[in-house]
Amino acid sequence: MAADQTPGDEIRGAAQGSAPVPLSVLDLVTVGAGRTASDALRTSVDLVRLAENRGFHRYWVAEHHSMPGVASSSPAVILAHLAAHTDRIRLGSGGVMLPNHAPLVIAEQFGTLEAMAPGRIDLGLGRAPGTDGATAAALRRTERLNEGADDFPQQLAELTRFLDDDFPDGHPYRRIHAVPGPVQATSPGGVQSPHRPPLWLLGSSGFSARLAGVLGLPFAFAHHFSAQNTIPALDLYRESFQPSAVLDEPYAVIGVSALAADEEKEARRQVLAAALSMVRLRTGRPGLVPSPEEAEAYEFSPLERDFVDSWNANVIHGTPDEVRSGLDDLTKRTGADELMITANAHGGDVRLRSYELIADAYGLPTPA
Repeated sequence: MAADQTPGDEIRGAAQGSAPVPLSVLDLVTVGAGRTASDALRTSVDLVRLAENRGFHRYWVAEHHSMPGVASSSPAVILAHLAAHTDRIRLGSGGVMLPNHAPLVIAEQFGTLEAMAPGRIDLGLGRAPGTDGATAAALRRTERLNEGADDFPQQLAELTRFLDDDFPDGHPYRRIHAVPGPVQATSPGGVQSPHRPPLWLLGSSGFSARLAGVLGLPFAFAHHFSAQNTIPALDLYRESFQPSAVLDEPYAVIGVSALAADEEKEARRQVLAAALSMVRLRTGRPGLVPSPEEAEAYEFSPLERDFVDSWNANVIHGTPDEVRSGLDDLTKRTGADELMITANAHGGDVRLRSYELIADAYGLPTPA
């Protein structure tokens, strides 16, 4: 944190237009049937430009593995690409799955990103693998997949030490430095940026909520796939919160699935296709995001239909006015400080149109 900043300056956003809270974007870099990963990444560039031009506060990408329909396996690489195409919007991970990586590697990657886009990088961290157990074992080179209370806080503390370059004397890592990083300021002639990526904890249950509160860190909750746990987790975060050098009061973001279309019928078609993609993922058949036509022709079993109905009950979709109303209601119910909107659809053009319509519904700024 820079000397002239107060706790939370690099965390909090400002609501734009008539939005009740800042609006942000979570991008899974989804790949539709008949499309390529290159197509999906081009959509991400178009989307981050749209988000920056329309006043969305931040743009995060999420780490996933071994999923054909999700091309976001390397958040740091994607963020470097997006940084080259933007000037102002905050960019970050939503999140990096820390147990998959050595903390030093993440400190180096995000130190590099910070050097590329000073003052614009967020480092969001999760403790889940972002994939199935076998893939996690391949990533970590071990069959021991411990995501419990012991390993993650230790890994988080180690990462923080690398980012701040402040291992104590006598620590085995005292002479190891994450570069780019603070060590460059202590070298002869060295000058170092006053910024370092703020840490966020991500979660879909109470573990990270409590840890974020105790550490005084901002917290992002995955409402888009764990809606039943949202309010209990946010309550736990706020109850556990202790002021820190990072934040003087809690700051909670929730990820929410939302898709707006010009017509309600079209929105229903699009979310049905996204729900079919989730059906296949949850039953061990991950694939590309199907088209609405494929989803309409698919014969859902009764169990699959129940899943689709349950899943789509937590996807805010419809006309722009309907989506705005749903987002407003969610903000009131949860007391969220920021909404991070993710739109899962077969076509990139559909996703782009959805964010444009939401921006219009809230009267967000338009490019000059």
